[in-house]
Amino acid sequence: MRKNDAMSKKIDATLKDLIKALRKHAEAVGGSRVSLKKSQRAGAKLQATASAYAAAVHAKTGLDSPFNDVVSPGLENVTLNSLLAERDALAKNKASADSKKAPTAL
Repeated sequence: MRKNDAMSKKIDATLKDLIKALRKHAEAVGGSRVSLKKSQRAGAKLQATASAYAAAVHAKTGLDSPFNDVVSPGLENVTLNSLLAERDALAKNKASADSKKAPTAL
């Protein structure tokens, strides 16, 4: 299996997770009664899956996150930029560690 095939599968898998999380979030916040805990859990899952999708896209293409323009309400730009840089560094370190663990074909 070529490396790009594996990455495409990773992107497809994270996309499916992202779509599922979007649906769960819409269900949690779209009703007439909104449960705070349920909507917070759905929101956290949505953020995590969006980050995973962005990391998979970045690993394959080197492109920035497609969610960079999404603003988190309540956070100042300095804080937001710091968090984004930290997230990107963690994703880079994880990708580097994962590539070191991958067995090499003979």
